[in-house]
Amino acid sequence: MSRLVVVSNRVAMPDNAGSASVGGLTMALAAALQQYRGVWFGWSGDTTPTFTGEAHVRETGGVTIATIDLEAQDVQEYYNGYANTVLWPLFHYRIDLTEYERAFGEGYARVNSRFAETLQSLVRPDDMIWVHDYHLIPLAQELRQRGLKNRIGFFLHIPWPACQLLTTLPQHQELVEALFAFDLLGFQTQDWLNAFNGYVTDELDGKIHGDGYVSAFGRTVRVGAFPIGIDADNFAQIVQSPAAAKSYDQAAATNVYRDLIMGVDRIDYSKGLEERFAAYDQFLQTHPEFRERVTYLQIAQTSRSEVETYQDIRTRLDGVAGRINAAYGTLDWTPLRYVNRAYGRDFLAGVYRAAKIGLVTPLRDGMNLVAKEYVAAQNPRNPGVLVLSRFAGAARQMKAALIVNPYSREDVADAIKRGLTMPQPERRQRWEALMTGIETDDVSTWRDSFVAALKACRPQAHPVSAPTIATAGANETVIRSPAGRRGVEAQARRCDAGHHRNFVGVANIPAGADRADDRPIFAADKDAAGRRRHVAAAHREQGGVEEGLGGRPLGELAAAEPHAEGALGLGGGDVGSE
Repeated sequence: MSRLVVVSNRVAMPDNAGSASVGGLTMALAAALQQYRGVWFGWSGDTTPTFTGEAHVRETGGVTIATIDLEAQDVQEYYNGYANTVLWPLFHYRIDLTEYERAFGEGYARVNSRFAETLQSLVRPDDMIWVHDYHLIPLAQELRQRGLKNRIGFFLHIPWPACQLLTTLPQHQELVEALFAFDLLGFQTQDWLNAFNGYVTDELDGKIHGDGYVSAFGRTVRVGAFPIGIDADNFAQIVQSPAAAKSYDQAAATNVYRDLIMGVDRIDYSKGLEERFAAYDQFLQTHPEFRERVTYLQIAQTSRSEVETYQDIRTRLDGVAGRINAAYGTLDWTPLRYVNRAYGRDFLAGVYRAAKIGLVTPLRDGMNLVAKEYVAAQNPRNPGVLVLSRFAGAARQMKAALIVNPYSREDVADAIKRGLTMPQPERRQRWEALMTGIETDDVSTWRDSFVAALKACRPQAHPVSAPTIATAGANETVIRSPAGRRGVEAQARRCDAGHHRNFVGVANIPAGADRADDRPIFAADKDAAGRRRHVAAAHREQGGVEEGLGGRPLGELAAAEPHAEGALGLGGGDVGSE
């Protein structure tokens, strides 16, 4: 059986289920790898003065773990920079928080190249490679350039942004072009898949096929929605563990005669914590009869503390929590208990079970596994109520939750009241519907459906490679590209930028031309200032040079106004360089 090689930004194989971090990705990948006895490759989290490309390999739980160390500059530009101050806010619809810096894009491209450099020596010819998340979008392109022909799939754990938002990203087409080096692209929900398809058709003039494939840049890839789940059986065992029982008793004892409202999130602007605090404030203000009868526990793990935006969020949350407690608190009641630390899943399972309301109200979220874990932890005879944002990917599956608009504090406040007063029969009915979905669409279903789709992918007709540049003569530059006319044009612009040349347009080699030469070319001359100007020519099955250029001969285009130098950033096919 082929191995499954999983690649993610970080590698965090848990020693056991109970001691794992709050993040659902870790547990989902651990379950997948243990099933396939595969390899997990990624960054160790450590830095080194000089990148060596050496992988640190160990075995744990039947899984091979391989990690690399990165330079401090890599971490700053690739992780703190492009991944978390460009792609993360953009993909969560917060373009006001994006920081486009060319150095970030250079670091992002460099680290993906370094990942590929080390990974290629670990991969066997029959391995399937499963790449995870926005940190590693260019990885398949880098692997293809190194000759790997393995089936490679990509799964995006976060939302895909609307077309008009994505186009605010410098070099957005190059980023999307890198995705077409994969064989399979997976998204959390049909909404995010539709957004991707919309970009392909509206921005790239690509084609959506009825069989789950899309075409652009001269390539066709399979796409699909694969909603991630939790390991329902394993979590059921965790709920019954001694550690979960202890945390349940602690939460119940602390909140005697009071109902517990609970939220568990990383500190992140996408989670809507400020809006959630405001909704709780609204609830206490509108429904004074519930004061001293409820306690809201918000566990908020600090993340990306090096990024200034996240430092600001924590400062604001501290202030809002303090104001709520000052306004409503009494000698023996703290309305909002706000805790900045991480807990193991076993501890959380017990507290989930004790909470009458689970508040999961992100402003935008790929899926959100906390919602599923909260439901799975409930007592079937007396379950709590899930209040869930309509903008979480999980809302498409968990329709029996109380679905709210997280931007409306009145909407969330009303849902809290409804959940606290909901009769037990209705709570049980809703819980049963939610639990059926969790058990049906669990992590095994997610894993098996994605891997099966990757196995079934049609082999690509052409390998993906970086544009190869060679000098063909005094007035020619050669570009070889499998990407067709649009791809040659995009590559030509990047080559111009990287080599300080001026791109003019794209011409077509006439039908019936000698294909053995296979040389799409730049015809060029010099303008009055002595600058070389180029016209890329690409092979086509039909149509000649003059037809492809709207009747304008090659020489006429070569005499046209030059394209602005460096307009699209780095040369050589680098992705995300601004």
